[in-house]
Amino acid sequence: MDIDPHTNFVHLRNFTYFSFFSELQHSDHVASTIVESLAISTVFLVSVAANAGAAALVTWERKLLANKTILTLNLFVADLLFVSMIPLIVAVRWTVSWTLGYKACHTLLYVICMSGCVTITTLASISVERVQAILRLQTVPTLNPGMVTAILGFIWAFSALASLPLSLFFTVINVDIPGKEHVDICTLKWPDTTGEIVWSVAFSALCFLLPGLIIMFSYSKILQIAKSCRRSLRPRTSQSTVGDPVEYSISRQDVKLFRTLLVLVLSFLIMWSPIFIIIFLILARNFLGYLYVSSSMFFWVVTFTLANSALNPILYSVCHFKHRLQKLCCGSAVVPVKPRHCESVQTQGSPPRLA
Repeated sequence: MDIDPHTNFVHLRNFTYFSFFSELQHSDHVASTIVESLAISTVFLVSVAANAGAAALVTWERKLLANKTILTLNLFVADLLFVSMIPLIVAVRWTVSWTLGYKACHTLLYVICMSGCVTITTLASISVERVQAILRLQTVPTLNPGMVTAILGFIWAFSALASLPLSLFFTVINVDIPGKEHVDICTLKWPDTTGEIVWSVAFSALCFLLPGLIIMFSYSKILQIAKSCRRSLRPRTSQSTVGDPVEYSISRQDVKLFRTLLVLVLSFLIMWSPIFIIIFLILARNFLGYLYVSSSMFFWVVTFTLANSALNPILYSVCHFKHRLQKLCCGSAVVPVKPRHCESVQTQGSPPRLA
């Protein structure tokens, strides 16, 4: 057994294992652990409070529990599950040696990976649902409760199966650190390198790249519809009078939801990209020995990714609360008449419909 003097890679019987959250090479363990614990504990507390508050805000009006609202609630559930592993991470940073047992080792990265897959897959489902609602010229939900239940079941089942190798192949191994006692670490122990490469590429493609492409395509379609109808409306706006036909493409509520979800998607892509990059660096380290990846680096990347679970409900709540505040101040919210995709709707001088 040999330990890389600059990283947390353990060379054992011609295999290379990364120690993940167990810091084997650290000169100032106590000071750094205090800073790490404060940072990730803050993320945990803010995330739990923000997701619980956002869920309460979304369900405040029961009439809003439509398909997109249920899918949004699913985001908050996935975020809460995501940060539920933070206490285990803090414990490992303090003990160094893995003392939580085999079940916790099989669970930690599996739950984190699965909940992240649920999050981005749910965002992709919401984007597709919004495009369908706009193209079908509907202001009511495009999916019935049975279909929404089936979609949620598929999302969780797909994410659980796609992340299953992390539960199967994470295990506890005993290593001997020079000058110290034997230490147990929770690490990923694949039967062969080929399987590790295949899974890493397939998981990144199915749970990150593919949903990301679906989201980009869906929102590009929404923007295309909005721009085309805005161009058709512009010449008439300057000459419009009472009783003239008015055209709508996308309702104000759709536009607000679109902007909110677009921010959520961008934040997700930005904050989740580093974790996929460092995973591939750990994988490449088996072939390129000069790559430097430490347990501290991995910890801070994971913490940055976990912070996304706190940012999601905050962004959603700010946008939603702003809309509700406007309703309280103005007494009612003006909502456009039923949208038509670049088709005229005769208003005949009637006042706007109120929400």
